[in-house]
Amino acid sequence: MALDLDDYFTRTAWTGERRPIVETLRTIHRVHLYGIPFENLDPLLGTAPSLDLDDLQAKLVRGTRGGYCYEHNTLLAAVLESLGFGVTLLCARVLVGAQPGADRPRTHMMLLVEIPGHEGRYLADVGFGSSGALTEPVPLVADQEFDADGRRHRLVFDAERRGPLPTWVLQHGRPDGSWADQYAFTLEPYEAPDFEVINWHIGTNPRSPFTKEVYACRTLPGRHLQLSGRKLVETRTGGEREERELADVDEVLRVLEAEFGIVLPEGTKLP
Repeated sequence: MALDLDDYFTRTAWTGERRPIVETLRTIHRVHLYGIPFENLDPLLGTAPSLDLDDLQAKLVRGTRGGYCYEHNTLLAAVLESLGFGVTLLCARVLVGAQPGADRPRTHMMLLVEIPGHEGRYLADVGFGSSGALTEPVPLVADQEFDADGRRHRLVFDAERRGPLPTWVLQHGRPDGSWADQYAFTLEPYEAPDFEVINWHIGTNPRSPFTKEVYACRTLPGRHLQLSGRKLVETRTGGEREERELADVDEVLRVLEAEFGIVLPEGTKLP
């Protein structure tokens, strides 16, 4: 099955002009993030999700599910390429929650996007399940602040990272004005088979955080919802934060449906 752009744009409620320009990239990115949730339920239930385009459309576009970074960004890459954008797959080391000096493996998928007739390149990423995720793509330029829907980001170079290629770091602006590292990456191109291997590892390794407990995120204008295990956290753009503990697995399933738009097949048993 080929990519069905009509179904995708219905799912994300996008109605713009279908040509490769900056505004198209910016708005598609934003409505994808708002329209399709982040979730890890396949790995939690014992299987690495398929990255086949037919399966992604069945699950994320025509289904009542979301996915994690490999699913979201594989789907977005196919959409952008079909519209005439140039897309390079990239892979990053997640820095959120890492101890200083810790070396995590490259496991996070993002996209480098080129626009015909436009000199600049853009970092796009609709699969980073965090309140520090990009709302819109950011130009690949260092030390420049970008603000979209109340989220501030910038890209900086990591001068301490050794290697033949410069290391970029995406940072998210905190309400107090400081910056928090999100992930580090180089511009080395990755291919789809690379992510098939990484996806299988992250989706099946018993030490992977995605095989241990429910993790879901939903980004909406002005607010971000995050479910980790049974802890539900809502973060507002200004930094206000509310959290509560869900009572049991039944309440987790109800919240996934009501707040995240994620509906699992009847009879699904979460660990």
